[in-house]
Amino acid sequence: MSHETAPDVQNLEHHECWAMLRTVSVGRLAVLADGRPDIFPINYTVDGGTLVFRTGEGTKLAGASEGAAVALEADGVDPDTALAWSVVVKGTAEVVTGTDQVLATAELYLFPWQAGKKDAFVRIAPDSITGRRFKVTEPLTWWTQISGAAKASPE
Repeated sequence: MSHETAPDVQNLEHHECWAMLRTVSVGRLAVLADGRPDIFPINYTVDGGTLVFRTGEGTKLAGASEGAAVALEADGVDPDTALAWSVVVKGTAEVVTGTDQVLATAELYLFPWQAGKKDAFVRIAPDSITGRRFKVTEPLTWWTQISGAAKASPE
Protein backbone atom coordinates (compact mmCIF):
# COMPACT_ATOMS: atom_id res chain seq x y z
CA MET A 1 0.00 0.00 0.00
CA SER A 2 1.58 3.29 -1.04
CA HIS A 3 1.14 6.49 0.91
CA GLU A 4 1.26 9.58 -1.27
CA THR A 5 2.29 12.78 0.44
CA ALA A 6 2.47 16.36 -0.70
CA PRO A 7 6.00 17.50 -1.62
CA ASP A 8 6.32 19.55 1.57
CA VAL A 9 5.16 16.73 3.86
CA GLN A 10 7.77 14.62 5.61
CA ASN A 11 6.83 11.26 7.11
CA LEU A 12 8.29 10.95 10.59
CA GLU A 13 10.41 8.00 11.64
CA HIS A 14 9.19 5.85 14.53
CA HIS A 15 11.57 7.47 17.04
CA GLU A 16 10.61 10.96 15.82
CA CYS A 17 6.93 10.18 16.46
CA TRP A 18 7.73 9.25 20.06
CA ALA A 19 9.87 12.37 20.46
CA MET A 20 6.99 14.55 19.24
CA LEU A 21 4.49 12.81 21.56
CA ARG A 22 6.77 13.69 24.49
CA THR A 23 6.64 17.42 23.64
CA VAL A 24 2.91 17.81 24.36
CA SER A 25 0.54 16.40 26.95
CA VAL A 26 -2.84 16.77 25.24
CA GLY A 27 -4.23 14.59 22.50
CA ARG A 28 -7.53 13.36 21.16
CA LEU A 29 -8.64 9.83 21.98
CA ALA A 30 -10.95 8.06 19.54
CA VAL A 31 -13.05 5.16 20.86
CA LEU A 32 -16.12 3.22 19.82
CA ALA A 33 -19.12 3.96 22.03
CA ASP A 34 -22.26 1.95 21.37
CA GLY A 35 -20.88 1.02 17.94
CA ARG A 36 -20.24 4.63 16.92
CA PRO A 37 -16.98 6.60 16.93
CA ASP A 38 -16.50 9.22 19.62
CA ILE A 39 -13.55 11.44 20.40
CA PHE A 40 -12.30 13.04 23.61
CA PRO A 41 -9.49 15.42 24.51
CA ILE A 42 -7.18 13.80 27.07
CA ASN A 43 -4.03 14.58 28.99
CA TYR A 44 -1.55 11.76 28.48
CA THR A 45 2.05 10.88 29.19
CA VAL A 46 4.49 8.58 27.44
CA ASP A 47 5.53 5.64 29.60
CA GLY A 48 8.11 3.48 27.85
CA GLY A 49 6.55 2.37 24.58
CA THR A 50 3.00 3.08 25.75
CA LEU A 51 0.73 6.04 26.48
CA VAL A 52 -1.12 6.46 29.77
CA PHE A 53 -4.03 8.72 30.73
CA ARG A 54 -6.35 9.14 33.71
CA THR A 55 -10.13 9.21 33.53
CA GLY A 56 -13.27 8.61 35.55
CA GLU A 57 -16.37 6.55 34.96
CA GLY A 58 -18.17 7.23 31.71
CA THR A 59 -18.10 6.78 27.95
CA LYS A 60 -14.35 7.34 27.61
CA LEU A 61 -13.50 4.66 30.17
CA ALA A 62 -16.06 2.24 28.76
CA GLY A 63 -14.66 2.73 25.25
CA ALA A 64 -11.03 2.35 26.34
CA SER A 65 -11.24 -0.83 28.41
CA GLU A 66 -10.77 -4.57 28.00
CA GLY A 67 -8.45 -4.49 25.00
CA ALA A 68 -10.61 -2.10 23.01
CA ALA A 69 -9.22 -0.75 19.76
CA VAL A 70 -8.46 2.98 20.13
CA ALA A 71 -6.61 5.74 18.33
CA LEU A 72 -4.88 8.80 19.73
CA GLU A 73 -3.87 11.85 17.71
CA ALA A 74 -1.59 14.61 18.98
CA ASP A 75 -0.12 17.55 17.15
CA GLY A 76 1.84 20.72 17.55
CA VAL A 77 3.51 23.59 15.74
CA ASP A 78 6.79 25.40 16.24
CA PRO A 79 5.99 29.12 15.96
CA ASP A 80 9.62 29.96 15.15
CA THR A 81 9.92 27.62 12.16
CA ALA A 82 6.20 27.34 11.21
CA LEU A 83 6.69 23.57 11.09
CA ALA A 84 3.68 21.58 12.26
CA TRP A 85 3.48 17.88 13.10
CA SER A 86 0.80 15.30 13.68
CA VAL A 87 1.18 11.81 15.15
CA VAL A 88 -1.47 9.05 15.21
CA VAL A 89 -1.17 6.06 17.53
CA LYS A 90 -3.45 3.07 16.96
CA GLY A 91 -3.58 0.24 19.45
CA THR A 92 -5.41 -1.39 22.32
CA ALA A 93 -6.39 0.09 25.65
CA GLU A 94 -6.47 -1.59 29.05
CA VAL A 95 -7.32 -0.26 32.48
CA VAL A 96 -4.26 -0.55 34.71
CA THR A 97 -4.92 -3.06 37.50
CA GLY A 98 -2.87 -4.72 40.19
CA THR A 99 -1.42 -2.86 43.15
CA ASP A 100 2.16 -2.68 41.82
CA GLN A 101 1.09 -1.46 38.37
CA VAL A 102 -1.33 1.11 39.78
CA LEU A 103 1.30 2.45 42.20
CA ALA A 104 3.92 2.68 39.42
CA THR A 105 1.45 4.42 37.10
CA ALA A 106 0.32 6.84 39.84
CA GLU A 107 3.93 8.14 39.95
CA LEU A 108 3.66 9.40 36.35
CA TYR A 109 3.15 13.10 35.83
CA LEU A 110 -0.49 13.11 34.74
CA PHE A 111 -2.36 16.34 35.35
CA PRO A 112 -5.91 16.33 33.93
CA TRP A 113 -7.15 19.80 33.02
CA GLN A 114 -10.71 19.09 34.07
CA ALA A 115 -11.67 18.69 37.71
CA GLY A 116 -13.39 15.57 38.97
CA LYS A 117 -12.65 12.07 40.15
CA LYS A 118 -10.24 10.44 37.70
CA ASP A 119 -9.04 7.37 39.52
CA ALA A 120 -8.75 5.02 36.54
CA PHE A 121 -5.44 4.79 34.68
CA VAL A 122 -5.65 3.54 31.10
CA ARG A 123 -2.63 2.31 29.12
CA ILE A 124 -2.58 2.32 25.32
CA ALA A 125 -0.29 -0.30 23.78
CA PRO A 126 0.40 0.77 20.18
CA ASP A 127 0.00 -1.51 17.18
CA SER A 128 1.07 1.30 14.85
CA ILE A 129 2.41 4.82 15.10
CA THR A 130 2.65 7.22 12.18
CA GLY A 131 3.49 10.88 11.93
CA ARG A 132 4.00 13.74 9.53
CA ARG A 133 5.78 17.08 9.62
CA PHE A 134 4.86 19.93 7.29
CA LYS A 135 5.22 23.65 6.78
CA VAL A 136 2.17 25.65 7.86
CA THR A 137 0.62 27.22 4.78
CA GLU A 138 0.33 31.00 4.69
CA PRO A 139 -3.37 32.01 4.79
CA LEU A 140 -3.05 34.03 1.59
CA THR A 141 -2.37 30.80 -0.34
CA TRP A 142 -5.73 29.28 0.55
CA TRP A 143 -7.99 32.14 1.68
CA THR A 144 -10.36 33.44 -1.00
CA GLN A 145 -13.07 36.07 -1.05
CA ILE A 146 -15.65 33.30 -0.77
CA SER A 147 -13.93 31.98 2.40
CA GLY A 148 -14.90 35.16 4.24
CA ALA A 149 -18.34 35.56 2.66
CA ALA A 150 -21.32 35.80 4.97
CA LYS A 151 -23.16 32.52 5.27
CA ALA A 152 -26.87 32.27 4.59
CA SER A 153 -29.08 31.21 7.45
CA PRO A 154 -29.72 27.42 7.44
CA GLU A 155 -33.47 28.10 7.78
